[in-house]
Amino acid sequence: MRAMLLVNPKATTTNARTRDVLIRALGAAVRLAVEETRYRGHAAALAATARAKGYDVVAVLGGDGTINETVNGLLNPVNGDATPLRNEHTDDPSAGRPALVVIPGGSANVFARALGLPNDPTESTGVVLEALREGRRRTVGLGQALWEDQSRYFTFCSGMGYDAEVVRAVEGLRGTGRKATPARYVNTALRHYLATDKRHPAMTVTGPGIPAARGVFMAIISNTSPWTYVGSKPVRPTPWASFETGLDLLGLRRMGPMTLAGVIRHILTESDILPSGRNLVQLHDEAEFTLTAERPVAFQLDGDYLGERESVTFRSTPNALQVLV
Repeated sequence: MRAMLLVNPKATTTNARTRDVLIRALGAAVRLAVEETRYRGHAAALAATARAKGYDVVAVLGGDGTINETVNGLLNPVNGDATPLRNEHTDDPSAGRPALVVIPGGSANVFARALGLPNDPTESTGVVLEALREGRRRTVGLGQALWEDQSRYFTFCSGMGYDAEVVRAVEGLRGTGRKATPARYVNTALRHYLATDKRHPAMTVTGPGIPAARGVFMAIISNTSPWTYVGSKPVRPTPWASFETGLDLLGLRRMGPMTLAGVIRHILTESDILPSGRNLVQLHDEAEFTLTAERPVAFQLDGDYLGERESVTFRSTPNALQVLV
């Protein structure tokens, strides 16, 4: 079995010793090529190369951003190509591309943890090696966001509005050398809440067979649950979302402190129950819907800020990828 390991040397929770142990362990199980990512988008290019050269497996040691790039390289080799995937394996589109191995190395590691992997890279390596020996694979669906002439897949979430504004603010802090810790996200969210527009909702949700929902301030789009973690605590605004169903959405029509406090309390404590309230917009297991805005609003995907957008369509992509887990 031929495998390519993509290593993000700047990953938050790894070091040279961890990387060396992982490389030796994987190298004993497969024919391994190791590549380090050097710039934004490099993981996508390397994964596309691995697919073109017929590698069986692409492994990633990094955070959710590096994993997202890798997935997009595996599924969408031509950067920005919005053309739907074509594959000779029509019953199982995942069968025509390399399987994915995930070793968590970031601060949140939402995708890896949603797959049931330990949050420790060494422990995860042991689980992955066991999966390799036993040929244990799981096929997962992904989300796809399309805007203008661009397309990008996401593994666990996307968002428009307030949550994307927080991601943008944290990325700005990371640019000054600060780490993206859970505490920094929480503190940034609290500070940013005071400055966000809480009076003029911009967004409308529409879709095939979906009644239009207007006046939305913030929208969370989920491909699985949880949406994120605060330390070891899962945060579940869309608890019914899964890799085996379509996309879910939670939208807020009010951003007042009472409304927001009630939603936060619920999603932190009620793991399997949908939030309720007349100021919420909720969708479950949808194949496609679109968010349009009266003005440009912040947009994020798998925790990666992608600028301000006025219209984004979200689609479910079933059976997109095989993961060794």
